[in-house]
Amino acid sequence: MSDATLPHGNSNNNRVALILAGLVLGMIALAYAAVPLYQIFCQVTGFGGTTQVSDGNPKGAIARDMTVRFDSNVESGLPWRVTPAKPVTDKIGNVETINFVATNLTDKPVTGQAIFNVTPEATGIYFNKIECFCFTEQTLQPGETVQMPVTFFVDPDIADDQDLDTIKTITLSYTFYAAQTQGS
Repeated sequence: MSDATLPHGNSNNNRVALILAGLVLGMIALAYAAVPLYQIFCQVTGFGGTTQVSDGNPKGAIARDMTVRFDSNVESGLPWRVTPAKPVTDKIGNVETINFVATNLTDKPVTGQAIFNVTPEATGIYFNKIECFCFTEQTLQPGETVQMPVTFFVDPDIADDQDLDTIKTITLSYTFYAAQTQGS
């Protein structure tokens, strides 16, 4: 082997090493960005039953009724009892406010957070929250019971989606879990 081939071989090896290092760094960056990018995607498209956030409904109401049911689940690590609101039936587009009721079952302050989705999932793009306890962590004092409001409306544009013509009920579901920052 001549000396003339060695630098060329090392150059190729260095280039491959740099490409592989760049791929590894790119994969690490994508791993960190995946969750926020996925959340943005879900919020924009309503994918997976992700709801929208709104300041209000400028479109008004339409004649079609929709029932919204409410569901709550509490992760075993959160010592709370949460009672969902009763179902609401109203014209699509009307703004409604309901309350979940949460009780801290311990003698210590406990901080929780809720994640949410709607079913059927395809309705997520049309379900708009104006105000929701789920936007922030909630700290309940020992034995405290609180009302946790949700103000929402179903976007009248749902009537333009032929795939959802037969939908008469949407379920808004919350799963409550212990926040990583406990207490107050």
